[in-house]
Amino acid sequence: MTQEQLKYKFNQFKHASVYKSHKELVSGHINDTYLIETQEEPYYILQRINHLVFKDVPGLISNKVGVSKHIQKKLSHLPQDKLNQSVLMFVETKKGDYYYKDEDGSYWNVMVYINDSVTYDIVTNEEVAYEGGKLAGDFLNLTSDFDSSVLIDVIPKFHDMSFRFWQFEEALKVASKERLEEAKVYIDKVIALKEEMHIIQNLKESGKIKLRVTHNDTKISNALFDKDNKGLCMIDTDTVMPGVVHYDFGDAIRTICNTAAEDETNLDLVNFNVAYYKAYKKGFLEKVESALTPLEISTLPLAAKTMIFIMAIRFLTDFLNGDVYYKIKYPKHNLDRAKNQFKLIDSMMAQMEIAY
Repeated sequence: MTQEQLKYKFNQFKHASVYKSHKELVSGHINDTYLIETQEEPYYILQRINHLVFKDVPGLISNKVGVSKHIQKKLSHLPQDKLNQSVLMFVETKKGDYYYKDEDGSYWNVMVYINDSVTYDIVTNEEVAYEGGKLAGDFLNLTSDFDSSVLIDVIPKFHDMSFRFWQFEEALKVASKERLEEAKVYIDKVIALKEEMHIIQNLKESGKIKLRVTHNDTKISNALFDKDNKGLCMIDTDTVMPGVVHYDFGDAIRTICNTAAEDETNLDLVNFNVAYYKAYKKGFLEKVESALTPLEISTLPLAAKTMIFIMAIRFLTDFLNGDVYYKIKYPKHNLDRAKNQFKLIDSMMAQMEIAY
């Protein structure tokens, strides 16, 4: 993408700024994201939404803009500079939309850049875990009165356990004899956990736990901090859609509490960090406990196990299918990823009394 092309796209949006330069931000895996530096602050984030991954980009943008506006109203008592740091601010195009569609069919949106902010790819201390929990909890609390039925499903069946088991069972039918043998221990683990891993989905479908606005990508790199490690706001809201609180809590715990990378092959290094779990949960509940039911709160530990499991079954399914979904670096990469997640479950359950 040339400088002139990016400058043109940026100038389709309603701002009073003069483009000076840009730099590509490479932290994401799906979209193309650029920091646009202007003659005077504020700076901006210009993002191309990947319409090959997200099938309804206008719906996706409507989701995240609607939720951001709702949070802005809830925080309208804050001074403008503080408000600008506490919620994503999207910029309209000159035509009044929140996205620009270019000649190639790509969709672009613009946000105000949050200055003096930092992100973390991994948690290295309890303070960051605690502040990350507060951010995710606050996001859920501030949107607890938002009507989630007006949101589209950005990724249908994303956390649907029945769908993931159906994919797994279909993969068993087509897997080679060699792969079935290599994965037998873990296939048996999946089958043994089937009933327990449907508990949260069954509670959702029966209406016993509330369908609400959820972020659906609560890894720590999507939490924005100031330079003193205090939380600012949740970012990367492309996957905001209807869900249950367990999705956001469980996925955060899965990514924060693993002491190793998710494809670490030395399973002795893969353990569940109870201290980070407790710190994250403390911050999370401080912000959202008043908006949750006793049933939602009591099933949060199960959410952690469930979200770890859902990644384990997805990696295992892809291995059985011949590695058609996730990129791999060597032949048994997906099986190693699955083993890693099952070890994380085992470590969590071994420390259950402490963690819960």
